Amino acid sequence: MNQPTPNYEEEQDTVPDAQIVRLPVPAPAESEPQDAELVQIEEEEDTDGRGLAVVEDGEVVEGVIVDDPAVVNACGGWLSDRRAYLDAAPAVIPSYLRNKSEFTDNARLAFRYYRHKSGFHTARTPVYALRLWSKAPRGAARLTYRWWRWVTDAEARPVVAAAAAKADPAAWVTLSSVQTKRTKPRKQQSLVIAIPAALVVTLAAVLLPGWALAMAAASVASLLGMAGRDGDKPIVSRFVSVHVMRPLASPEIEVALEAIGVKGSVDWPEPIQTDGPGWRAEVDLPGGTTADQVLEKRKELAGAMRRPLTTVWPSNDPDAHPARLVLWVAKQDPAKLPRRLHPLLKNGQADMFEAIPFGFSPRGQLRHIDLMGANFLCAGVPGSGKTSAMLAIAAAGALDVTCELWIYELKGSGDLDPFKPICHRYVSGDDDEHCKAALDGLRGLEKELKRRKKLIAELPIEDVPQGRKVYKHLAARRHLRLHPLLAQFDEVHTLFEHEDYGDEAKTIAGRLIRKARAYGIILILSTQRPDATAIPPVVSANAALRFCLAVVGHTANDIVLGTGAWKNGVRAAMFDPKKEAGTGWLSRSAHDNEIVRAIYLTQDEATTIGKRAYALRKAAGTLSGEAAGETIEATDTSDLIDHLYTVWPAGEDTMHSHRLVEALAAWRPDLYSTWTATDRPIAAMSEDELREVRAARSTMLSQALKPFGIRTRQINKRGDGGGGKGLRYDDLPDRSTVASGFGDDEDED
Repeated sequence: MNQPTPNYEEEQDTVPDAQIVRLPVPAPAESEPQDAELVQIEEEEDTDGRGLAVVEDGEVVEGVIVDDPAVVNACGGWLSDRRAYLDAAPAVIPSYLRNKSEFTDNARLAFRYYRHKSGFHTARTPVYALRLWSKAPRGAARLTYRWWRWVTDAEARPVVAAAAAKADPAAWVTLSSVQTKRTKPRKQQSLVIAIPAALVVTLAAVLLPGWALAMAAASVASLLGMAGRDGDKPIVSRFVSVHVMRPLASPEIEVALEAIGVKGSVDWPEPIQTDGPGWRAEVDLPGGTTADQVLEKRKELAGAMRRPLTTVWPSNDPDAHPARLVLWVAKQDPAKLPRRLHPLLKNGQADMFEAIPFGFSPRGQLRHIDLMGANFLCAGVPGSGKTSAMLAIAAAGALDVTCELWIYELKGSGDLDPFKPICHRYVSGDDDEHCKAALDGLRGLEKELKRRKKLIAELPIEDVPQGRKVYKHLAARRHLRLHPLLAQFDEVHTLFEHEDYGDEAKTIAGRLIRKARAYGIILILSTQRPDATAIPPVVSANAALRFCLAVVGHTANDIVLGTGAWKNGVRAAMFDPKKEAGTGWLSRSAHDNEIVRAIYLTQDEATTIGKRAYALRKAAGTLSGEAAGETIEATDTSDLIDHLYTVWPAGEDTMHSHRLVEALAAWRPDLYSTWTATDRPIAAMSEDELREVRAARSTMLSQALKPFGIRTRQINKRGDGGGGKGLRYDDLPDRSTVASGFGDDEDED
């Protein structure tokens, strides 16, 4: 802030015996008092080379100029000024001419507007004609009255009457003579026009056909009707809406801001401009007021502006300062506009390795999301439009023929049924068996995750040039089975809050959401209860993409969008679920948040997409699981400890490790056959070779038991192989105290 220029005369008057002294700064203005004694200060006394000093009672009191001209006038040079200009300069060609979609929308809007206007008035032309002709008698009377006043010089009558009333014969004679001179030519002109006009009308009535007479009569009646119009009752019907196509003006915004409690004058860093199908205004609010305060009062702001709530969208500008308010106002109420259709409804396919269509911004621009390498969390109160988001994602996954769909719709409404024919796994319902199936699905996803991790870890480095994860070229190799896997859990709180399956489901979901995204497994979760119980902290903290629809407070808001979102002005409580269903904050990161309305698909439209997706997958040969008629078996959750209990002979307290390995290979060859594989048949081996094989098998078992904290020991069994490494039955822990088998190491990703 600039400091006021000091008044040296006042200072001299208020400080007795004070003297003004000059420091090494530019010479004072001519307005300084000439009688002040100027004292030169030694250079060493003014260490920084600037300032004022007052000599008071012989003591020098030094001061500092707050606004140093060297600093105030430092603008950075010509290049810096031009660079700053270019950084903030508007585009040379407006966006509505550069953006094909925006240009098309504007052209359609103009066409619809003028088509409606022309059609509206064309349909009412007979009504307008009758209204106009009904005014003809009044028009004829008005014209006759005006003609009579003109011919008789009615304006002069009061003057002549006043002269007569004053008994002034001379003035009266003079005025009467003047009036006669004015009225006589007018009467003559009227006769000259009236007589030929009467002849023309008579001849026309005799000679012209009926249609011509009708047109002439209609024309005359129309002209007379124009003369008889009533200003308060227009002939042409008018439709004026205070909500549609009313231009946004600065007084409207200023009055509305003041109405919601923003006191003080505002600044306008940019003029109000057209931005797509609406207007954009940038406002610098008064000191002490932030844009977040206006966001909290969006409904009040819309009311003060007398505009529908769905047309008023305030936001802040993080690139400017907290007091910069960006207000976008739609030209038309989005709720009354035709619904925007899914861009892939009738044709086209999706690619999960690319951005997929998800929704529309308030400006009507299509918004995409990148799901590969991410997870998606969606939450909002009942009726806020979560199903729209889930359908939009499922539709994109369905239209990628390489994407494997696992859908668990735990609401039981059947909203996702249109995609059941193409799903590898599909469950719909909220009963215990459905929750158990969803838990088994999480187990299956974790099993698939371990398979993919092991497979990718063994790939050569040239196949994973930017880290060990799933790439598009790897997914294209069908034998690797590294295609995208989209797993959707709608109303997942039903599973997480289940008294029998909830704890395990939360644990597995936490591991999946941290690790699976790098291996082509995409986890999609939605809930209507955004709290710590319905959404475990490990899940909410690791979701890369978040979509928060209408919620009721800051706690739920920050659980979905991340800690600090509410303080940063990203507040989903601003949405009205009844009027803005499907609208929410889409967060790609803490610094990338925008308002998006999820694409709405009717059940018929979703079914159309599902049928087309089925045909595409049938042609590509990518139907799998339930869609291919296969029976999905429950995921095996048993581990090595369970298997040892299964093969342990009854009555035996100790067993040699190599015997246990042989028993395991015989019972579960799919898991343990490699443990017993040898280059030569056992019968052809010597005793030394047999001892080496047994030692190797014992070592394998010992290594496999380490994650469970079990160590093998020396076991001596007389008459049954003698001494060797083995286990005691008591060394096997009770199953109730054992965690998951094979270890659950944290992923480094």
